[in-house]
Amino acid sequence: MLRVAVESAAGLPKKKLGSPDPTASVVFKDEKKKTKPVNSEVNPVWNETLEFDLKGVPLDSSSYIDVIVKDHETLGKDKLIGSANVSLKDFASSQVKSLPVKNLALVDENGKNIGATISMMIGYEPPSGAVTNTQDQLDGSMGGNTAGGEEGDVTDGGGQGAVTSPGEPGQKLRPRTRKRHNLANKPQDFQIRVRVIEGRQLTGNNIKPVVKVHVCGETHRTRIRKGNNPYFDEIFFFNINMLPSELFDEVISFRVYNSNSFRADCLMGEFKLDIGYIYDEPAHCIMKKWILLNDPDDSSSGAKGYLKVSMFVLGTGDEPPVEKKEQDNDKDDVESNLLLPAGVALRWVTLKLKVFRAEDIPQMDDSITQTLKAAFGGQENKKNLVDPFVEVWFAGKKLCTQIIEKNANPEWNQQLNLQVKFPSMCERIRLTVFDWDRISGNDAIGTTYLDLTKVASSGGETEGETENSEMGFLPAFGPCYINLFGSPREFSGLSDPYEDLNLGKGEGVAYRGRILVELSTKLDGKADKSVEEISSDDILVVQKYQRRRKYCLCAVFHSATMIQEPGEPIQFEVSIGNYGNKNDLTCKPLASTTQYSCAVFDGNNYYYLPWADTKPVIAITSFWEDISHRLDSLNIILYISNRLQTNLSALKSAVQSKATDERLVEIWLKLMNQLMEDISSVKIPDLEGKPNLTALDIQMKLLRDSALKNIMKGAKHLFEEATDVKKCLSIIEGWLDKLKQLAEESQISMPDVIIWMLRGEKRVVYTRIPAHQVLYSSYSEQACGQYCGKTQTVFMKYPMDNKNGLKIPVQLRVNMWLGLATEEKKFNHYADGMFNVFAELYENQAQVLGKWGTTGLLNRSKFSDVTGKVKLKQEYFLPPVGWEWEGDWCVDPEKTLLTEADAGHTEFVDEVYENETRLPGGEWKLAAEPYTDVNGEKVQGPTEIECPPGWKWEDNWTFDGNRAVDEKGWEYGVTIPPDDKPKSWVATEKMYHIHRRRRMIRPRKRIPGAKTAADKKDTGDAEGWEYSSLIGWKFHRQQRSSDTFRRRRWRRKMTPADRVGASAIFKLEGALGVDMESKGDEKGNKAETSVKQFGANTPTISCTYDQSNAYHLRVYVYQARNLTSLDKDSFSDPYVHVSFLHHSQTTETVRSTLNPTWDQTLIFKNVEIYGDPQSVAQNPPVVVMEIFDSDQVGKDEMLGRSTCVPLVKLTSGMDGSPKLLWEPVIHKNAPAGEVLVAAELILKTKGNDTELPLVPPKRGEKLYMVPQGVRPVVQLTAIEVLAWGLRNMKTYQLAPVTSPILVVECGEEKVQTAVIKNMKKCPNFPGNVLLLKVLLPKEEMYTPPVVLKVIDHRPFGRKPVVGQCTISSLEEFRCDPYATIAEVAMSSKVALMAASPRDLHVNIDDGRQHLLEAQREKEKETVDWWSKFYASVGESEKCRPYLDKGYDTLEVYDHELESVKQFMGLTDFCNTFKLHRGKNESDDDDPAVVGEIKGSFKMYPLPDDPGVPPPPRQFIELPDSISQECVVRIYVVQAIDMQPKDNNGKCDPYIKISLGKKSVDDRDNYVPYTLNPVFGRMFEITCFLPQDKDLKIAVYDFDLLSRDEKVGETVIDLENRLLSRFGSYCGLAQTYCISGTNQWRDQLKPSQILEQLARWKGLSPPRSEDNGNTLSFGGRLYCLSDFEANKEIHEHLGPPSERIALHVLRAQGLVPEHVETRTLYSSFQPTLPQGKLQMWVDIFPKRLGPPGPPFDISPRKAKKYFMRVIVWNTYDVVLDETSITSENMSDIYVKSWMPGMEEDKQKTDVHYRSLDGEGNFNWRFVFGFEYLPAEQLCLVSKKEHFWSLDKSEFRIPPKLIVQIWDNDKFSLDDYLGAIELDLQHLINPSKTPEKCSLSMVPDGTTPPKSDQFKSLFDQKSVRGWWPCYMDKDGKRELGGKVELTLEIVNEKEADERPAGKGRDEPNMNPKLDPPKRPETSFFWFTNPCKTCKFIVWRRFKWLFIGLVVLILVLLFIGILLYSLPNYISMKIVKPFN
Repeated sequence: MLRVAVESAAGLPKKKLGSPDPTASVVFKDEKKKTKPVNSEVNPVWNETLEFDLKGVPLDSSSYIDVIVKDHETLGKDKLIGSANVSLKDFASSQVKSLPVKNLALVDENGKNIGATISMMIGYEPPSGAVTNTQDQLDGSMGGNTAGGEEGDVTDGGGQGAVTSPGEPGQKLRPRTRKRHNLANKPQDFQIRVRVIEGRQLTGNNIKPVVKVHVCGETHRTRIRKGNNPYFDEIFFFNINMLPSELFDEVISFRVYNSNSFRADCLMGEFKLDIGYIYDEPAHCIMKKWILLNDPDDSSSGAKGYLKVSMFVLGTGDEPPVEKKEQDNDKDDVESNLLLPAGVALRWVTLKLKVFRAEDIPQMDDSITQTLKAAFGGQENKKNLVDPFVEVWFAGKKLCTQIIEKNANPEWNQQLNLQVKFPSMCERIRLTVFDWDRISGNDAIGTTYLDLTKVASSGGETEGETENSEMGFLPAFGPCYINLFGSPREFSGLSDPYEDLNLGKGEGVAYRGRILVELSTKLDGKADKSVEEISSDDILVVQKYQRRRKYCLCAVFHSATMIQEPGEPIQFEVSIGNYGNKNDLTCKPLASTTQYSCAVFDGNNYYYLPWADTKPVIAITSFWEDISHRLDSLNIILYISNRLQTNLSALKSAVQSKATDERLVEIWLKLMNQLMEDISSVKIPDLEGKPNLTALDIQMKLLRDSALKNIMKGAKHLFEEATDVKKCLSIIEGWLDKLKQLAEESQISMPDVIIWMLRGEKRVVYTRIPAHQVLYSSYSEQACGQYCGKTQTVFMKYPMDNKNGLKIPVQLRVNMWLGLATEEKKFNHYADGMFNVFAELYENQAQVLGKWGTTGLLNRSKFSDVTGKVKLKQEYFLPPVGWEWEGDWCVDPEKTLLTEADAGHTEFVDEVYENETRLPGGEWKLAAEPYTDVNGEKVQGPTEIECPPGWKWEDNWTFDGNRAVDEKGWEYGVTIPPDDKPKSWVATEKMYHIHRRRRMIRPRKRIPGAKTAADKKDTGDAEGWEYSSLIGWKFHRQQRSSDTFRRRRWRRKMTPADRVGASAIFKLEGALGVDMESKGDEKGNKAETSVKQFGANTPTISCTYDQSNAYHLRVYVYQARNLTSLDKDSFSDPYVHVSFLHHSQTTETVRSTLNPTWDQTLIFKNVEIYGDPQSVAQNPPVVVMEIFDSDQVGKDEMLGRSTCVPLVKLTSGMDGSPKLLWEPVIHKNAPAGEVLVAAELILKTKGNDTELPLVPPKRGEKLYMVPQGVRPVVQLTAIEVLAWGLRNMKTYQLAPVTSPILVVECGEEKVQTAVIKNMKKCPNFPGNVLLLKVLLPKEEMYTPPVVLKVIDHRPFGRKPVVGQCTISSLEEFRCDPYATIAEVAMSSKVALMAASPRDLHVNIDDGRQHLLEAQREKEKETVDWWSKFYASVGESEKCRPYLDKGYDTLEVYDHELESVKQFMGLTDFCNTFKLHRGKNESDDDDPAVVGEIKGSFKMYPLPDDPGVPPPPRQFIELPDSISQECVVRIYVVQAIDMQPKDNNGKCDPYIKISLGKKSVDDRDNYVPYTLNPVFGRMFEITCFLPQDKDLKIAVYDFDLLSRDEKVGETVIDLENRLLSRFGSYCGLAQTYCISGTNQWRDQLKPSQILEQLARWKGLSPPRSEDNGNTLSFGGRLYCLSDFEANKEIHEHLGPPSERIALHVLRAQGLVPEHVETRTLYSSFQPTLPQGKLQMWVDIFPKRLGPPGPPFDISPRKAKKYFMRVIVWNTYDVVLDETSITSENMSDIYVKSWMPGMEEDKQKTDVHYRSLDGEGNFNWRFVFGFEYLPAEQLCLVSKKEHFWSLDKSEFRIPPKLIVQIWDNDKFSLDDYLGAIELDLQHLINPSKTPEKCSLSMVPDGTTPPKSDQFKSLFDQKSVRGWWPCYMDKDGKRELGGKVELTLEIVNEKEADERPAGKGRDEPNMNPKLDPPKRPETSFFWFTNPCKTCKFIVWRRFKWLFIGLVVLILVLLFIGILLYSLPNYISMKIVKPFN
């Protein structure tokens, strides 16, 4: 609130005529308020206070007010006297609350002083929640957005005092990822719950608001309410299944409509919010916050009211947060509880997005018109076939630029203005470039996002730093290009399978152009147009941001391995932007593709490309903006964070493997020193004088500098103070998170480098590498990209891979360097090996009639490129500028394309098809081409095929009978012309078959050590020809008789003319020059053909290494754990393919296990790696392990993949063996277990194998084991197994499991139990304890898992595994065997000797008995079980008398009893393990659960010396494992927030309980229409434990016609409750009562339970003395008086000896009397909670006697109350009508009702013709209502629709609405005003009408004073005056005052003191007399006489009198005239004389 008290002015100038009438007005932010004028005064004194509402926005340093003094004119415009301006920045920057302004000079409109002054006082109250900054802000224009960021989190670093980690980057740069990273990126279930609680201050009169909530295409609406402050309290559930990333961009919108209005403007206000914003809040929820509604169309308008809501998002496994029902609504101040980012006020801002231009947009349209043009000799222009426009989407608003037709490089130059509230709840601006289509829908070209969190900051990053404490800045971006990525650029008229990539879903696989945009933010002020043109100045300014520089990119391909199958030859293409894309004709052709090569088998499992010492190289030049300053700082921060990450991982794995403290400190010191050294030595580059600087660059630099400074400060502090390394981990992780956030750069205009692998001509797989990772920087070594000039391993991927990376298509090792052309010399330093450049072409020949020549070439030319499609000639070639030929053309065969089929194989099968034909029905004869391959192409016959050198035949030629053939191997077919061979074959001969064939095969084997043809370099054709049977890709060296085509390669070498070094390759721009003169014979457009001709013919570059190094690799594969099961028997048969570069080996297969131990060393003897050993050591190739499940039938399935980096040893002296580590196994991008491996790579010196480590020991013939020193150290350990029993076993192969045994395996050991004889009668194992002695590793991280297998005994000796369970770690079961006598888990109930229960005898004499009975009856009314419940949850006003009596309370747990920490999940006796079985068919995460096993473990080391006696056994004195009958009582109290099941968003729930074979269905007692039903039901069932251990409590939804649906259910394990030593079968009450509501309900008395406790703890039994007032137990003496010192002793308590026993028991940590809250789950959404159920269970074994009486927990009933309202008088009512006699008057009546009971509206009679606004009524309203005093809410039951079955119950706060109306007989009545009275917080009335004013009614902006309100329920009766008002244009206007008596009576009082409605009988209490209305009050129509008297006579009295006189006069004159002649004649004649 801003208050300006305008006091006075002095020395105002006089006017020409007299003095001015001055009035002062104050203007603040477009709001103007003025004082009253003072007449004729030059020194006026106003003394008026003007108030301005700040609307929640605090003042900032740019705030000011204008004061204007004018001369008031009655007619015309006021004249300006003078004005002044007052700055308010003192309020913003300091804590002052008032500011006196004395004698401030006034100036005229020209700024001249007029000699007058003004004085005033300004006061300021900052809005709640705003923080005033002590520093003036950095940037004045920031306005209110920075008014307080988040404080940095202060993490406590252990003993070293609090270490302040650098603050979270303010509100909007918060670490979003931290909450979301753990969600798998696949569609999953989410539930969004929205609770709409109430509205406040909604605008409008007499409105009926309704709220609509819209989420993800689903809308729910509330019921319609009345009034401006409606109370809804409705909860909506939205169930969604989608990708998390998509969900978090969706928006929740709240809209409030006025249902009364049929017009289009019925939307009153709306609010929108990202779902991601809620998910990132703590606990993913926003609880009870007010949201501010505003008009979506008119941004300048203020608040349209407030809505109070709660929202939360539940993902898999999330717990819904608990809402505390608050009692006191007075404190609910809207302002302080508004939903806004912390301390930041919402303001309207305009995001100005300037879209300048785009470039490189791909072709999107068909070129039909273009082709026609070309046909008629026009220019065909494919490039510009696109009509682009940009669409911008933000927070549900969409704007588009204009469409520019036929232009791939459009210039829009338009500015899009987005009006948004800032800080916005939505985070990403989506920019999509579309191609406009006239007919079909627009196609997306590419999508990119601008993330506001990355381009803005709200400050508060730096904590209290003096120079610039507020680092906040508004969203700013660019001018900068943004790159678009999406589907491949190549256009085809067919639909694009990868279209989704262009909409931003998934990773784009190709560059699709870029757009130049700039984003700036303007505070306040509304843009005139949403789309406007950019001024030419701005277009000029942005020119300098488009300056290009030349960049050079080189990539050397070292290896391509792990190719899955051979096929067409493979080529790689590297592109950055369009440069290098070989299908793009807009750029110069570049050497961007490698030569084609064919894949070769590696001898084991994969294929690789045989590049040997000649590595393909590509070189690309491209032109981009120079943004090195941005990328340098990005790389520097990445460098620091990568080093920190490496060290942190080392520290974590050291902590995990329990390293020594010295080692930990050593790693920690290294980490801290490196971090401090990095931050201090590596500086972020300065921005002075850098090109392309943007506002965001400067802000990011400030942000990064201050954050690094903070980390440095924190690091120093930690370094000096830290004491515990482990406690520092979270702080260091915080720093790492901060660094990762700082390393986000959104202004990267250089596109990613994309590598494609092509098979033949088809793009198959790709990978994207961000350019900055390979960028060279001259600034510093750290500013170079992380892989610049280094060899990196890249796994390529399929575009839009729906298998989620199941297979790796290829693994590349590639070395890339990208730098400015001016720095290309620096590349020489990085390049190793010799670079060679060749031009190449192929000479083609065909064989016709036995002669080779060019005649049979058909469409081939004599010389062509490798594909044969482009015609070339040697003489066309000219070397590029700067290059020259070296030597002449020569024949040079390409080795890598000539792969024989048997390359790499050790065994091979040669095959030939023998063909025969016949006429139909004739004899079979050899066909024309007797021997062919499978495709029917001619090959050599079997006799001609020779065995190649180095191989030997294994067998003779035979036919292959293992196919669909007859017994001789023939298959038959029919030829259908024009084909000359059959398309399909069958195995049986029919008459019409005319063709048959059979496959002849002959296997051969390689002779070990023999030289093969491939090894001899000189074999093959002497002239370099290579042959093929038809024109295609498959060529071979040796000529065969079937060959018809041959070719050979010619090459010519080039050298750079003027430079040395590898960087010369960057000069190879363009294709090899071509001499066009010799091509004059070409028709058509020469330029076009030349591009086509030579675009494909770029020079080929390769890099030759003269020396290779031989390495020796050892991979130690020890074991794996938790693999997925893929076989039907619940296990897999895993083996591993281990691949390293172009070598791979396979481990042995381990049968049926998910935790295989291979214990195998794989030795790769000679691995050739080219290049410098040092660079190999720094960046070694990775070892890739692919784990497969071996299947007898069908294909082996993949279980997952893992990688491991080998330890490199370059000298034999390097000691230290590699350490085995658990590497994660990934399957389809999800974790699928872990594998324990290590690897070492040892450099071999020439011919010296002696230096290698010793050969590991062998197992069997061929397998090497993992050697000592690498394998884990073991120790003999005992594992005791308590195998208690099996539960819930499902059938196996349709038969039940009847005689199971349990096998426990760990390591190599196994033990098994005896067989369970009868599963039905007692499913426990006989002989429960087993002992395993195992050699287990000492290091905990290596311990193998324990596997439990259940094996059933079936007829005929079958023993199938019917279930298995893997326990990954037994650490929690480790124990010290010599600890004090073990606390033996023995259940009280089970082990108790069946003692006969002793009866209680209480003798009370009769007299007292009756008295007590009466007392108890009375008590029952006021004290019930619910009082105890409410007293326990702290709702004290619902249980007054109960608390005063000092009765017991109980524990209310807000989760399951099993989740309470101290009760250990009630598994202290034995745990429950789930058994799984079978193959994981669908991709669900959970394999089927087929049963449970109950048991436990104890693990302890055994002494190594066999002479030492073993430690004592752990599991002793167990309870009997027999079956027993029990009584179970289930108390269901209530359900909370259930999932709705009916269309109306509600539920009709009832309880269904099943236990064993019994089930109880409580359908008759369903609760209609509610999501929070109060059940208050108790069920009692008998059952046998342990067979019926699972108690299922389900909630169903009642439906009359359809099937009842299950809402959810919860399952309780009763056996655990019975066996647990925490006494969970029946909770202990607080006191021992023998009567009353808290009567003892256990079968045993406290003293008996205590005796038992002593027995199992091994203590002496308790002794009580002194009549039970003292008790000794466990060596202590307890006194009753100590426990009951200040407690009230009431009559229900039992004898002292039991009471003290109970007090002692309650101190032993047993389960107290409680209510637990259990979550309901349903099979429909198994991971999401469907609501909660509050309940508890008691279990009583029958043999211990009868239990105590059950509690009565029936729900409370509402009480009937009557509200009596007497309307006495009204006063000052607005006179709304004008009578005939033009008097102002109103026909007043009063209407009233209670909300929720609108059908019981009552109104008074009408006081007609009130002329002064006074009305007299003496009228009584009587409203009956049901009221819950305990909850202070009215209970309204009514049918929602006439067709509803049941009445719905609503709980509504008790309110009364009183309205004053003006009665109109012939038109609608007019509404004059109303007041809403809250009966709980009643506004105090005034005693007289004069004092009654609008100020009595709070307006919601100022918090009300506490004495202003009283509750009518306490006062009972109140009388006085209240104001009624109506809203006009957002302002309140008084409509009248009404005098009422309000009285509340209950049913009893109503009977005793009756009163009728109106003035009807019984008219008493008090008696109402008819009102004494003035005579003027009547209705004219029904009272004609009164009408005459009061209206006609009063008004026209003189008229009437005048008329009468006039008539009399006229009559007189008439008579006179009539009689005069007669009279005169008589006078003349005088006849009587």
